Amino acid sequence: MTALDWLDATAHARRAAGLERIVIARTAEDEVLDLASNDYLGLSMHPAVIDGACAAARRWGGGSTGSRLVTGTTTAHERLEDDLAEFVGAEAGLVFSSGYTANLGIVTALAGRDALVISDAASHASLIDACRLSRARVAVARHCDTDHVDELLRERPEQRALVVTDSVFSTDGDLAPLAELYAVCRRRNAVLVVDEAHGLGVRGHGGRGAVHEAGLAGAPDLVITATLSKALGSQGGVVLGPAAVRTQVLHGARTFVFDTGLAPASVGAASAALTVLRAEPDRVHSIGVRATQLAAAAGVEPTESAVVPVVLGDAQRAVRAAGDCLELGVRVGCFRPPSVPADGSRLRLTARADLTDSDVDRAASVLAAVLSTAVVW
Repeated sequence: MTALDWLDATAHARRAAGLERIVIARTAEDEVLDLASNDYLGLSMHPAVIDGACAAARRWGGGSTGSRLVTGTTTAHERLEDDLAEFVGAEAGLVFSSGYTANLGIVTALAGRDALVISDAASHASLIDACRLSRARVAVARHCDTDHVDELLRERPEQRALVVTDSVFSTDGDLAPLAELYAVCRRRNAVLVVDEAHGLGVRGHGGRGAVHEAGLAGAPDLVITATLSKALGSQGGVVLGPAAVRTQVLHGARTFVFDTGLAPASVGAASAALTVLRAEPDRVHSIGVRATQLAAAAGVEPTESAVVPVVLGDAQRAVRAAGDCLELGVRVGCFRPPSVPADGSRLRLTARADLTDSDVDRAASVLAAVLSTAVVW
């Protein structure tokens, strides 16, 4: 008997509930149609993006060599931050090693024991963990319910408050009511933090995001976070907002102070991807077209984002359907608890700008075959 024997029972319970996760390695020669990744603009394999990564690695090396506050900041990092800020209409930016660490950093740097943080009920796990680490009092608002947010802010005893939300929710693909949330925050003297992980490159003029689309670019008391690893096809995360916020995060975000800086190759790839996006804004429109086509192929209502959820309810059913799709040559996301509610297991299809008509036809054929049996399995 060992102290870790309980792991066997835990693993058995996960398998029985259909909640076992496995890591499946892709090969470079993989010919499976990808409807699972977050490569929304289809830029991760774009020649200019790859060249950008290679050029940055040759110039700066394979790693950033340290914390951003020691040796991990290069002129390439600062140029990327300025470009991203200008693109979304923010005053300043600060890049992190991931979107997850960016969310942890901004919430912990702006909150604290004497603050209230209000999180949407469907916020991403990184925002939930940020709330837990903030040491602030945390309240969960009903999903997209601005009246509930207003009530929580109005009744708070704390002087400082943050409201955190995704702009595009990652499992349902729906949009947060950003204009209404911001109006409530301004009225109640609170800061609005918006995670644009699934909005940057997908929503707004030229892919500038849902905040820009809502007419809130550069607005006071508003902070954006985003990933560089989704629409921009690279790696990393960023906080975008007022210069004073950048300064506070630089000093107060432990995930910035104590983490190694973003690798030069990722900086170069993200910079190149942003250049491609500026030059080819039609890619953003293509995402919406393909998402609508995928929704029709799956027989579900379209969303206003690249995310197309196909809810099957039972976790085992979702696992079986995803596996059947893969056997037929189409990779889809399989989302189960805790990513979704207990009865909300689903396939998650994600649209990309570089999907072809042939790809969509192939997906429709596979989804028709799989979903016709999935509901009776």
